[in-house]
Amino acid sequence: MFIAMNRFKVIKDEQKAFENVWLSRESRLDEVKGFIAFHMLRGPEREDHVLYSSHTVWATQEDFIAWTKSEQFRAAHKQAGERKPLTLGHPEFEGFDVIQTIENPHPQKESALDRPA
Repeated sequence: MFIAMNRFKVIKDEQKAFENVWLSRESRLDEVKGFIAFHMLRGPEREDHVLYSSHTVWATQEDFIAWTKSEQFRAAHKQAGERKPLTLGHPEFEGFDVIQTIENPHPQKESALDRPA
């Protein structure tokens, strides 16, 4: 398994716009061989930005590389750079080969996130 992550330093006043870009885009990841899962993560707030990270799980690093060269990748990223800057600089890519996975054999049916506040 291979995990591809991009870290984004999102300008504080642009959080909603940044999230809307991700929540409204058509990723087309499900059309690509080797795609397993995608998560967009919101992290800690800093003085001048909020940290976000995209986290995509692939069957192999080769599948990820094929995605970056695909028509689906180009389509999913076609509007990048067409809007006002939402981040401080470019995203920082990090790629990881999975060396161990531990899964809960008894997952809970409901988490704290699923319960009403």
